[in-house]
Amino acid sequence: MLRLKARASQICQAAGQLTRVTQSSPLKATQPQALRYYTAGESGTVQPIKKLMVANRGEIAIRVFRACTEMNIRTVAIYSEQDKMHMHRQKADESYFIGKGLPPVAAYLNIPEIITVAQENDVDAIHPGYGFLSERADFAKACNDVGIKFVGPSSEVVRKMGDKVEARQAAMEAGVQVVPGTPGPVASAKDALEFCEQYGLPVIFKAAYGGGGRGMRVVKNIEDVEESFDRAYSEALSAFGNGELFLEKFIERPRHIEVQILGDGHGNVIHLYERDCSVQRRHQKVVEIAPAPHLPQHLRDSMTADAVKLARHVGYENAGTVEFLLDKNGHYYFIEVNARLQVEHTVTEEVTGIDLVQSQIRISEGKSLPELGLNQEDIRLNGAAIQCRMTTEDPARGFQPDTGRIEVFRSGEGMGIRLDSASAFAGAIISPYYDSLLVKVIAQARDHPSACSKMLRALKEFRIRGVKTNIPFLLNVLENQEFLTGVLDTYFIDENPQLFSFYPSQNRAQKLLYYLGQVIVNGASTPLATNLKPSEITPTVPETPVATKPPPGWRDILLKEGPEGFAKKVREHKGLLLMDTTFRDAHQSLLATRVRTHDLKRISPYVAHNFNNLFSSENWGGATFDVALRFLHECPWDRLAELRKQMPNIPFQMLLRGANAVGYTNYPDNVVFKFCDQAVKHGMDIFRIFDSLNYLPNIIVGMDAVGKAGGVIEAAISYTGDVSDPTKTKYNMDYYVDLASELVKAGTHILGIKDMAGLLKPQAADLLIRTLRDKFPDVPIHVHTHDTAGAGVASMLAAARAGADAVDVAVDSMSGMTSQPSMGAIVAATERTDLDTGVTLENVSTYSAYWEQTRNLYAPFECCVTMKSGNADIYVNEIPGGQYTNLQFQAFSLGLADQFEEVKKMYSVANKLLGDIPKVTPSSKVVGDMAQFMVQNKLTAEMVEDRAEELSFPSSVVEYFQGYLGKPPGGYPEPLRTKILKGAKTFDGRPGMSLPPLDFDKLKEELVEKHGPVVREVDVMSSALYPKVLDDFMEFRSKYGPVDTLDTRLFLMGPKIPEECEVEIERGKTLSIKTLAVGDLNKNGEREVFFELNGQLRSVLIKDEEAMKEMHFHPKSLKGVKGSVGAPMPGSVIDIKVKVGDKVVKGQPVLVLSAMKMEMVVSAPVDGEVKSIAVTDGMKLEGDDLLMDIE
Repeated sequence: MLRLKARASQICQAAGQLTRVTQSSPLKATQPQALRYYTAGESGTVQPIKKLMVANRGEIAIRVFRACTEMNIRTVAIYSEQDKMHMHRQKADESYFIGKGLPPVAAYLNIPEIITVAQENDVDAIHPGYGFLSERADFAKACNDVGIKFVGPSSEVVRKMGDKVEARQAAMEAGVQVVPGTPGPVASAKDALEFCEQYGLPVIFKAAYGGGGRGMRVVKNIEDVEESFDRAYSEALSAFGNGELFLEKFIERPRHIEVQILGDGHGNVIHLYERDCSVQRRHQKVVEIAPAPHLPQHLRDSMTADAVKLARHVGYENAGTVEFLLDKNGHYYFIEVNARLQVEHTVTEEVTGIDLVQSQIRISEGKSLPELGLNQEDIRLNGAAIQCRMTTEDPARGFQPDTGRIEVFRSGEGMGIRLDSASAFAGAIISPYYDSLLVKVIAQARDHPSACSKMLRALKEFRIRGVKTNIPFLLNVLENQEFLTGVLDTYFIDENPQLFSFYPSQNRAQKLLYYLGQVIVNGASTPLATNLKPSEITPTVPETPVATKPPPGWRDILLKEGPEGFAKKVREHKGLLLMDTTFRDAHQSLLATRVRTHDLKRISPYVAHNFNNLFSSENWGGATFDVALRFLHECPWDRLAELRKQMPNIPFQMLLRGANAVGYTNYPDNVVFKFCDQAVKHGMDIFRIFDSLNYLPNIIVGMDAVGKAGGVIEAAISYTGDVSDPTKTKYNMDYYVDLASELVKAGTHILGIKDMAGLLKPQAADLLIRTLRDKFPDVPIHVHTHDTAGAGVASMLAAARAGADAVDVAVDSMSGMTSQPSMGAIVAATERTDLDTGVTLENVSTYSAYWEQTRNLYAPFECCVTMKSGNADIYVNEIPGGQYTNLQFQAFSLGLADQFEEVKKMYSVANKLLGDIPKVTPSSKVVGDMAQFMVQNKLTAEMVEDRAEELSFPSSVVEYFQGYLGKPPGGYPEPLRTKILKGAKTFDGRPGMSLPPLDFDKLKEELVEKHGPVVREVDVMSSALYPKVLDDFMEFRSKYGPVDTLDTRLFLMGPKIPEECEVEIERGKTLSIKTLAVGDLNKNGEREVFFELNGQLRSVLIKDEEAMKEMHFHPKSLKGVKGSVGAPMPGSVIDIKVKVGDKVVKGQPVLVLSAMKMEMVVSAPVDGEVKSIAVTDGMKLEGDDLLMDIE
């Protein structure tokens, strides 16, 4: 009785103090503004904790340390070898290394060492966190045995609740409904099979000693029982140190509802309401909500009462969670008790205002719940909260864990947002050894929709670079209407495939830094032709009206009148019309086609405002298409669209190689037609259609395609020979008139003369154009030439006087030599005559000044390094202007620089051997290849003819003789053709005619599979023309970002150190970049390059390619080769299921990987035979490391 009175007195005193505390604290209110905290030194018979160790790592360790710091408790961390640099050890007052020589997870499971460290450092309490040892009864007992408080339930309760079988039994004893299941752990796959046969499918394996989705497998097919048992057992053993499993009936379409409980050592138990954890992937919670939305009050009351009833039945002490499955009929079933703090405890804290960690610690000190002010009637819900588990997993690759260094970390914050994290900072290393959780993001608001809005906003603010995260997936979840209603079941993710439709984050800034670092460390990304460096000036753009529409031009006439009406207006025009080649053929001839969109679009507004009377601007097609993709790493379709936006009033003209489109081979006809259709839609107007051999069937295909697309047809004749020389009879006037007649009959709007070799002398121009004008008085004639010999201006003036309507020119600083004649010279020569161009010399001069400066940016490709002047010998060797400089560069690269004169002479010889053909791309390449082949092998024409059967000719030569380019004028030379082909297949008709139509839908599917949803229709078109080039471009863009936004010098050579620059990645978004330093070579063959981006320090790790040649690294799987099997995630090999020589079928398991306590079965991607295995058991791998090759 005395003891009873004494106890009553203590309770009254405690109640009095409690009253004083609550009266002075607003936290007792039903609408708490913050969590309820407890200060050290409160009254009661307690044993205060002075030093607490957390036997865990990561964010939960830091969460507990923070709670302790607020309570004036000293903190101790432990860390493994792999966690030496981890943040949790830095947040503690003391930290100690454990697990030397042990595997990463085993270090945190080493009970004897953890207890020893605690004893040696006067630790009087250990908090287990969650995972690892948190539900190990032997750990709780070991703590108690040495007088250290275990912050959690008693060891007996941990044992009973941690054993899923005993927990089920306790629930049944307490009168709580359970799911049908095995009475104890299943000993073998055979026992599991018997249960399945008795109770039916589906069933679920669960780890008896842990949770978190580890060791769980749902089985829906009887043949999967054995494999699922083995995998679940292995995962459970790895994660919890015990692989025992139990089996229970799998409830279809349940909501996963869990009730938070708190119990003390005095028999008191309360609940803190429920959480909805139904959004799960692989049985692992992804998003948690408190309270459960739209849960009927009678169910809430019943479930929370059952949770409290079960806890009281087992004598539960401290924090825990009672979990239920709620089916669609309103029936709920107990599934387990988590005798520990849960990952998602945060949402309960946010809606109740109660600090669960501090409550745990105070209860462990001996405090009762009433002493802590925690009475059931006082616990109120305030609003709603959501927690998203942000992980370093790639949702686009089946949530495979990603590892590496976080290069950029910018968090989402603000009102109603709480972040719990450990490794979330720039420079943090994400290892493959532990859980992939990066940040827990918690949003709290007055209701569920408002909390969703806050969470969505916060997630969008995050910027994490260097490792993949599940943010795209979380954003899709938060934007899903079903999720916003709040009523979900565990099938939510499986039944909403749109959650897995991701548009990859652009990550442009970091990718550009990576590109700049790559160029700094390893040199230019595009081959440089000379040793000259780009100039360091930024070309001055002439003043141009802003936000003012440019004056009307010839495109306005085209859009109004259509192609036929446009051609008629051109023919009626008085004066000479000019086509400006500066944007294409000029730089193709002088600068190896390397001028970038960046520099073209800067001058485009000036051209639109001051050259509106141009016949056209040639700015696309030909070699510029593949060079843009291949060497400039930019999309040619984007170039066309951007230039069209800048120059809406000037017709655009392109070069179309007939049936070859803009390629160098034959394509199915539907490819040519679709290409022309896309080109017109992106802004192209006039198509100069030609065939390198003047093969009419190839030209007709292009004409039909352009006509169907709605473009202007300019069918062109490739000029060769000399019509003014009566001794040259193959390509005489009759040849050109007959060919022109066929083109006019086929429906060309404009007749083009394409003098690619610059062979059209003034006298020949007068004869040819006058004859064609007399023959076709109503058809506009457009003449193109190259100024290689220096007579281009004279020839164009002669053509104009003879009746040509338009001629080609290039602005002065980009004219001459192998380019087109000078624009300024033609303008001046026709000024105040009947041929006046309407262009002013002043504007030409201003325009030229820009290109004079810009040309210096492309010094590494400058033709003047090897070509100092024009050469009249082209009238003999007939080398096309566009090829002349390329041939010169090739000669230098092949070691034939001192023999280039011999190459030029041999070009003429090779032409005669091939049958004296028109020389335009690609036929000109055939002649050039043959010439260099002959010079390199010291062959004469007679030697080639005599030894043709034994020589190995360039492939272009062989394909020419096979008929891949079409039929040359006059046919093939025999018997040389027969000797060279050696019986190879030949084409007698149009090569593309026999090709089946390309399946564009199938091609797009393949590209999306390779490159993801970023694939556009124009990318599909580019792939149809250049499959390998497009793949390389897409991979480059994915890796390095929008390099086309960089200034040309930076693109080619990279920045200097130190150098500041600005990069506009889109309108209104400009990056300020300063290059700071380059680090020394590390053990991985990398150098760290340091930048300042928008005032913040950034760095990227770049592999030094030169140093890498002397270092050994595991080979990577080959992209696009299905039999090259790569590691889908970083991790360790734990089981190799095949050996070299084994036959495998697609989908057959071949290997098992383990990473971050998750196992993944790697299946054969194709049927075939295992040719090699590149890994061994236990080997640690990075993502995409080669596992094996299957043929």
